[in-house]
Amino acid sequence: MNARAQGERDSAAAARPARQINVVLRSQDAASGAAASGSEALAAGRGLPSSGPWALWQQELERMVGLDNVKELVYEIYALLQIAQYRGDAGLHSQAHVYHMIFRGNPGTGKTTVARLLAKLFQSMGLLSKGHLVEVERADLVGEYIGHTAQKTRDLVKKALGGVLFVDEAYSLARGGEKDFGKEAIDTLVKAMEDHRNQFVLILAGYPLEIDMFMMTNPGLPSRFPIQMDFPDFTVDQLLQIAEGMARERDYVLMPQAVAKLKQNVLQEKEAAGHPFSNARYVRNMLERAIRNQAVRLLQQYPSASPSRQELVGIRPEDLKPLPAAGTQAGPAFGWGFN
Repeated sequence: MNARAQGERDSAAAARPARQINVVLRSQDAASGAAASGSEALAAGRGLPSSGPWALWQQELERMVGLDNVKELVYEIYALLQIAQYRGDAGLHSQAHVYHMIFRGNPGTGKTTVARLLAKLFQSMGLLSKGHLVEVERADLVGEYIGHTAQKTRDLVKKALGGVLFVDEAYSLARGGEKDFGKEAIDTLVKAMEDHRNQFVLILAGYPLEIDMFMMTNPGLPSRFPIQMDFPDFTVDQLLQIAEGMARERDYVLMPQAVAKLKQNVLQEKEAAGHPFSNARYVRNMLERAIRNQAVRLLQQYPSASPSRQELVGIRPEDLKPLPAAGTQAGPAFGWGFN
């Protein structure tokens, strides 16, 4: 009797959907044929709609390599907003939640991409009226004289109303001490969070250690940001998957020897001291430089003829050359948008 009961419990447990969001990483050959079926299977497994806004967000999430904890938290936010709508339809009280957030992570780990996705989610679920993203840094907020900072900050908050105000390297606002105008920007942002409650979402982002120290500069800051997301560095294998995806979006293919060369360069860069590793920004910049190098190589090999299609799409190991240190941090991401 006990064995049969245990067997029934095991069968029931196996039939229940898993709580964790699973991100299926596909090979290049199987990606095109399995994309639709994979999304449908994931939606069915978690009871998610196979069409509508969430289906679009799920597609965006699936394109992002790794970040399982971030994807799980995005789903929790979606679930909370959806249930709040159901409670409202049922005539039940639904208390407004605070959605201001802290993003911790090194460059190139997807912070800006996730912020943009959340802005769209909030707009689609009725929390924000516009769903746009206003991305700023210290120079955009801090003025040059007394009173100038507060006005600049208020203007940017006004611009962000109905959307998300994303402050990158937010810890830089507190670097100058008590007499620095950065403190005035912090105070103005805190006041705006009260004056414009539920009219915009403020996301402060930066390196993990620095952002934690920044939160200690004002005792009232931690409690105002109940949602905190950690963006870990990508593994080497994840970075190679990101690079191959970036190349595929541009109709290029990294040859097997080129993938091995890229892996070698990534390992060397990750082990280098002196600056934080820039993750997907690094492989993006490596790929962009390789594309330029390939163009030069093909023109030299075919001065008076057109290269074959295979030559035009193929990135070879000789096209991948190490980046100068300053080149690993520059420029906005394309396509995959890892910032």
